[in-house]
Amino acid sequence: MPYWPPRLTCDRPEFLTRALWISALALGCSTSACTEGAIRNGATIGAPAPAYAARSLAGDSASLAGLRGTVVLFNIWATWCHPCRAEIPQLQHLHELYAPQGFTVIGVSIDAGGMESGIKSFMRDFRMSYPVWLDPDENVSSQFLTLGVPSTFLIDRTGTIRWRKTGPISEGDAELTAAIARALVGPS
Repeated sequence: MPYWPPRLTCDRPEFLTRALWISALALGCSTSACTEGAIRNGATIGAPAPAYAARSLAGDSASLAGLRGTVVLFNIWATWCHPCRAEIPQLQHLHELYAPQGFTVIGVSIDAGGMESGIKSFMRDFRMSYPVWLDPDENVSSQFLTLGVPSTFLIDRTGTIRWRKTGPISEGDAELTAAIARALVGPS
């Protein structure tokens, strides 16, 4: 059974973050301009990735800091998100293709707490083999200043954001492929 996210209310921590993004967009800040740094306190290209930590689906502690030295495609998603479902085959393909070169996809599920068995079933159905972290409180949304799911960030071996996208990743995305290639040959 799909989970529908709770209504956004003023008492939820991500309310302020999303309100700021919406205000910036309303004032004429295009997505690409915001991505390039118009909003400086978020996850922008060329900036260090936020110090994000969560719990893995296996129940272990997980963090971006623990992945230093690896190129990470950090994907924020949910089982109820139809565009997320559409991009999973491409994410799985990238994970398999580049893993031998020190690359991994990390999926961060923002599904509600207690959905672990549903997420595992979803992963089996979609043949997902990359690690999934759980964030039912959507702390990732506040730290990375995301407006919705899917949202994806390419983080290089030093922990610097090199590419980002809001919306699904398309098969054969040339911009992403080039960014991955650059990140894989960058500092180790």
